[in-house]
Amino acid sequence: MTTNADGHQSTQSGVAVSGSSLWLRLLILSTTSAGLALLVTAVVAAVLNGGQGALSVAFGGALVMVFFAISLLIGHFVGRNNPSGAVGLFVATYFIKVIGFAVVLFVMGAPDWLHGRWFMIAAVVTVVVWQAAEIRGFSKARLQIYNDPSPGEGGQHGKA
Repeated sequence: MTTNADGHQSTQSGVAVSGSSLWLRLLILSTTSAGLALLVTAVVAAVLNGGQGALSVAFGGALVMVFFAISLLIGHFVGRNNPSGAVGLFVATYFIKVIGFAVVLFVMGAPDWLHGRWFMIAAVVTVVVWQAAEIRGFSKARLQIYNDPSPGEGGQHGKA
């Protein structure tokens, strides 16, 4: 039995049974992993720089998590109906996110309470942990590349 990107499992008869979306599972795994890493980082920041450091960690981490979560949500909602179109939408959304986040940050500017070093540390920690969790999640996923053979088809060696 294998699972495709939408989380549907194929049975021996080739019929898919519904399951949870790979994209949502990756979102939960990545968010949980990054959240735990940010919690540790925030505690260290609070000890060294007080509430300002911890708040900067939360802001930097949340910004990165939202950035990455948008892509996984697109995969969930678009990928199940149009898997090949999802890749193009990923690329387009990536550029929109980069420009959008840059505009927001430049227009908003750095708040007075923001501790730049902890903001940057949190962003880097979040990116590294999020990506590691996604890679681990993808490596555990069983994606079906080929259709299962029909019961009347031959075995591995082309028996008919």
